[in-house]
Amino acid sequence: MTDHVGLGVVSARFSRDLLEEVLNRTSRREQRSRRLPAHVMIRYVIAMGLFFAESYDEVMRRLVGNLRKLGSWDDGWQVPTKSAITQARQRLGPEPVKALFERAAVPLAMAGTKGAWLGRRRLMAIDATSFDVADTAENVERFGRMGSGPKASAYPKLHVAALAECGSHAIVGAVLGGCRTGERTLAADLAAAVGPGMLVMADAGLYSYELFQAFAATGADLAWRIGASVSVGHLRWLADGSYQALIYAPGLSAARRARLVEQARAGHDVPGDLARLVRVVEYTVPDRNPDGDLIVVVTTITDPHEVPAVELAEAYHQRWEEESALDELKTDLRGRGEVLRSKTPDLAEQQMWGLLLAHYAIRALLLDAADPAGYDPDRMSFVKGLRVVRRQVTDQAAITP
Repeated sequence: MTDHVGLGVVSARFSRDLLEEVLNRTSRREQRSRRLPAHVMIRYVIAMGLFFAESYDEVMRRLVGNLRKLGSWDDGWQVPTKSAITQARQRLGPEPVKALFERAAVPLAMAGTKGAWLGRRRLMAIDATSFDVADTAENVERFGRMGSGPKASAYPKLHVAALAECGSHAIVGAVLGGCRTGERTLAADLAAAVGPGMLVMADAGLYSYELFQAFAATGADLAWRIGASVSVGHLRWLADGSYQALIYAPGLSAARRARLVEQARAGHDVPGDLARLVRVVEYTVPDRNPDGDLIVVVTTITDPHEVPAVELAEAYHQRWEEESALDELKTDLRGRGEVLRSKTPDLAEQQMWGLLLAHYAIRALLLDAADPAGYDPDRMSFVKGLRVVRRQVTDQAAITP
């Protein structure tokens, strides 16, 4: 019977063949027939993301409860105990669920998806957030606490750096780590998930010369905000009000930077390990920045005729969609203030990957509904989509066609 346990629309996104592929790749296929085989446990971990507040055995009941009505229930099969479920999760480990995310979570927007593109470039954004995990000694050792002494956080913190597709809110890349690992360090591993045809955006807190260079080397275009402390060497004004400039590697003296500017103004190339030619767009948004806060964005798109400054400024504000996607993950799926209750680091990471997969499946469903109707996916309610999926899992047969 467990071979037919599924998650409806979620199973449609992550097929049995795909589950078998990642189990083979991660060498997690069970050696003997078990009551809770590995492919069922992958679906179970995703279901934990859909029903985050439910107990372990209640999540299992939701997956199989409807089978009795269809005569598919073996009366000798009982819902496994919490201990049995935990042991099955330990056998599975985090690797297959992570591999499934890396294999299945790809950008969703089609050519006609509204709000997903700037010309031919797919709008993407990177950001980071943290999740509370169960307060156990193992979790504290792996993930750490924010602060120290009496000001330390109540729970250990698992940090997540994420790459999201702005048009669909789909998270298509993620890196997990402890809270003592800096956001820039985590975000560096996201470069493997980007490439040509993307415009990747990031806020000022993620900017560093090394990270900017690493993402630019992938062939993707970048539009990153920088803070007032970042030194920029002005070269020349452009017709759209933006200007060409140099950004510098850390540690260069003022005299060295001045020589690099002179070299660039004379038309000579500058060493990539010292500086990079970029275009700078500066603007304010009075309605959102009543104090006249200046927004400074540096981009690898150096030709203003290709993407004018106004269009780039408008596109940069799509970066906020990344924060909306993370809020859906933390507030709507996980629940406000809830804790990843897995007691060990491996199971906490496994649960996090399941949460990411559940979010991706719902966002894919919403885009499938929005595109044919000509809607912007941003206008589709994530909460309503979540309710539809939860009802489908509970009310319909969890049996593959």
